[in-house]
Amino acid sequence: MSGGWRPALLPVMLVLLAWGWVVFSQPDRPLPDFDTVRAAHRSSDLLILDRAGEPLHELRRDLSARRLAWMPLDQMSPVLREVVVAAEDRRFWRHAGVDRLALWRAFGLWLRGRNGGGASTLTMQLAARLDPGLQPAATRRTPGQKWAQIRAAWALEAGWSKEQILEAYLNLVSFRGEVQGIHAASRGLFGKFPAGLEREEALLLAALIPSPNAAGGRVARRACTLARRLKEGEQVCPLLRQLAARVLLGGTPLVRPLEALAPHAARQLLADGVADAAPSGRVASTIDGALQRFALETLTQQLTQLADRNVRDGALLVVENATGEILAYVGNGGDHPATRHVDGVTAPRQAGSTLKPFLYQLALERRLLTAASLLEDTPLELAAVGGLYAPQNYDREFKGWVSARTALASSLNVPAVRTLLLVGSEIFLERLRRLGFTHLTRDAAHYGYALALGAGEVTLRELVLAYRILANGGLSSPISLRPGVEQPIPVRIMQPGAVAIIGHILADPLARGLTFGLDNPLTTPFWSAVKTGTSKQMRDNWCVGFSARYTVGVWVGNFDGAPMHEVSGITGAAPVWLELMRYLHRREGSPPPSLPPEVTATPITFEPPLEPPREELFLPGTTMTSVRRNDRHPARILHPPDGTILAVDPDIPPDRQRVFFRMGPHDPTLVWRLDGQLVVEVDGWFPVSGNHRLELLRPATGEQGEVVQEAVRFHVRGKTGPGR
Repeated sequence: MSGGWRPALLPVMLVLLAWGWVVFSQPDRPLPDFDTVRAAHRSSDLLILDRAGEPLHELRRDLSARRLAWMPLDQMSPVLREVVVAAEDRRFWRHAGVDRLALWRAFGLWLRGRNGGGASTLTMQLAARLDPGLQPAATRRTPGQKWAQIRAAWALEAGWSKEQILEAYLNLVSFRGEVQGIHAASRGLFGKFPAGLEREEALLLAALIPSPNAAGGRVARRACTLARRLKEGEQVCPLLRQLAARVLLGGTPLVRPLEALAPHAARQLLADGVADAAPSGRVASTIDGALQRFALETLTQQLTQLADRNVRDGALLVVENATGEILAYVGNGGDHPATRHVDGVTAPRQAGSTLKPFLYQLALERRLLTAASLLEDTPLELAAVGGLYAPQNYDREFKGWVSARTALASSLNVPAVRTLLLVGSEIFLERLRRLGFTHLTRDAAHYGYALALGAGEVTLRELVLAYRILANGGLSSPISLRPGVEQPIPVRIMQPGAVAIIGHILADPLARGLTFGLDNPLTTPFWSAVKTGTSKQMRDNWCVGFSARYTVGVWVGNFDGAPMHEVSGITGAAPVWLELMRYLHRREGSPPPSLPPEVTATPITFEPPLEPPREELFLPGTTMTSVRRNDRHPARILHPPDGTILAVDPDIPPDRQRVFFRMGPHDPTLVWRLDGQLVVEVDGWFPVSGNHRLELLRPATGEQGEVVQEAVRFHVRGKTGPGR
């Protein structure tokens, strides 16, 4: 008869069980204590905290399983504890690790050839989770594994309290898909913490434990059976079926983050290696949670208002000047799925005019200019690799003679290019690299004259770092998202006197009024210095500036490089910058910085009165009281510039390809000499193939004369003349 041999083994097995209880009560391998197990628990998510210790952002770091922070037993719903014990181990609070009644029942069924289940208590299940050797190799444990599991349960009960066993079990048990632990299960299925679980939810969770990935209907039936055992009443069964249908539709429950205010900052912290240093999953940051929320809302609102001008994305960064701590980090203010993960703080973009302060600072530092020096904002053509380079201002107008102060504050382009000619492209590029602009990797010839106008690529982080150097008097030190980071000794990058003058210029509302007017988003009710920038074809829009305590940078544009429609620094990024500055200083002022001792303030006048009299700042050896324009400024050749290559197009009639020589300022007493012969240029010069030499002369006897400017050389390509 099938199974007839089993009753004969009963006396033998009873003797073996009694003997094993005494002799083999200790497990094969020692199990860790409760504190060790709790300390080793590793959340799959990082919970980023703001500087006040409040949740800021939750970010997944481990894709092997979904576990959240360890949940103490007293922070779990009492009904959950009751229901799980009733479902898995009714005599949990009375036995010593092994439920003898359940074990004898299972053994009796086994003797009769029936499957009596494993009769595993909560303690035995926990022991199997703590010791991988107790996990079944196939569908069921071997008798040897079962015996080892029993011994491990006895050992646990001897060293752990019942509350510790139940707490550890609920934190380690699997519920559905990759979800492990009551914290992740409660958040993933019901969107709440375990303390808030209601009775139907607790019943459903308990019903998941024996078979976590069972179909929703099966789980609901199991939960209903458990409810009947607990005398809940039949009315709970329809509710359980509805609940199961709603929350068990998919596979793994989606655990939504507690907070999602700083995803890109969280990824930066993860990249910096904080995950390995934070087994608990809680990571402190320097970010001000209230400021971060305000910054995100302000940027999002501005992008919404600019949507009809083809503006979709934006980013911002706020740093404390003294400490280098990052207070707000919004890597992407847009909500487009294709660019959601792009970090606008670290993405390289064209700088626009935001590099001009560093160019003028270098010119002041090298005593090539003063803030009062006059620069000419008139049409300019320069020979470049791709042809003629003719910079234009944003409004397509030229302002004539202006001071360096006005040229920088009003962001005029031609004076900036003239300043670059004074400083030298290689020298300026080297300074930018020392300031931290690591993406400027090409040589100076690659950027050409457009380097003065921001043709190179920079990141918002680099810009904020560089403007913070201005705010700190020319001293450079790192910025950080982690609190308590020891700052290295600052490195001096720029001379403090020239830095102070640049800051004074960027804070001057009158000087920027020529371009921006007096009523604009760059004017704050406290001291601040600020610069805007817009890249070619309005692809990038910047506003970066600082007060006595903070440096703030804002970028708006499109991550895919699409141009915006009529959006400048004033209308794009500046309104966000202004709102952030007002928020930061809502309870504190921003006094102007003290001038270094080497900077002197001197009243000056302009002759002719190109600009009103004012008090100007000077470095030692550059002081003046009157600035005079040189009306006898010698004329020079404007077109063609030296090194120009002209190409004749065979498809265009020759009379439409004439070249007109231009000088500036125009002087009717001067004459042209081309290749050694005087040229009367009335209707233009018909180009001739080859190399040419052009001079501007003050005429004398014959073809000799005083050369006003050193000759320019240019080349004509293509077939010219009647037979072409």
